[in-house]
Amino acid sequence: MQPFLDLRREGALLILTMQRPEERNAISTVEYCREFEAACAEAEADKGIAAVILTGAGSAFSAGGNLKKMLDRSGFAPRATPIETRYGYREAIQRIPLALWNLEVPTIAAVNGPAIGAGLDLACMCDIRIAAESARFAESFVRVGIIPGDGGAYFLPRIVGASKAYELCFTGEAIDAAEAKAIGLVSKVVPDAALMDEARALAHRIAVNPPHALRLAKRLLRESEHAQLSSILELSAAFQALMHETEDHREAVTAFLEKRPAVFTGR
Repeated sequence: MQPFLDLRREGALLILTMQRPEERNAISTVEYCREFEAACAEAEADKGIAAVILTGAGSAFSAGGNLKKMLDRSGFAPRATPIETRYGYREAIQRIPLALWNLEVPTIAAVNGPAIGAGLDLACMCDIRIAAESARFAESFVRVGIIPGDGGAYFLPRIVGASKAYELCFTGEAIDAAEAKAIGLVSKVVPDAALMDEARALAHRIAVNPPHALRLAKRLLRESEHAQLSSILELSAAFQALMHETEDHREAVTAFLEKRPAVFTGR
């Protein structure tokens, strides 16, 4: 069987495509979750990768969990006992938010269709989200009698604010791409046919910058979500001291003064 994730390198970009369109790219097995973990580890280790795009094959981004496998207990959860189910979540779906959170490379979710339940949460785990006009979003766990078990309760309020996150979570109702943009869930809505071109264009606008500056800028933003100002200032000073000694910093300043495009080497 082909892998759940197709990894395609395009220069400084890594394109991750969930390729189970017949299952609407539902995330239902431990193996699928481990593939996300491995893909993030690969992107982190390869200093030539400057941006990652995540999308889905077919008409859906991701339908979240596989309800049939939940019912017959053939997926990672539920298992035979509540304790085993707890570890099932920790060993499977919860590895994805940790992997994406710790990945210093900027990530873009190109939401090509419905992003439902864990599919919405997966999009929220990426740094930037752009949506096709046909995209739909729902934090729909309550509608099947469960709660966000994958970190959605952490990510969603930070993106759309507490009140809207509670509304989406408590009702389980779907919103369209236009409303998703209005509430700040996505930053851009584009025609379906233009989605990947727009995602690549955005990724290239990111990738033209020095790779180590990108990674440390992302790390700083991540840390700022839970640290005090004094701690962020200290971390900023330390990161900046590193950046001032890079060849890419000197090249950027020199190119600016000489009014020419900079050529970055990652050093």
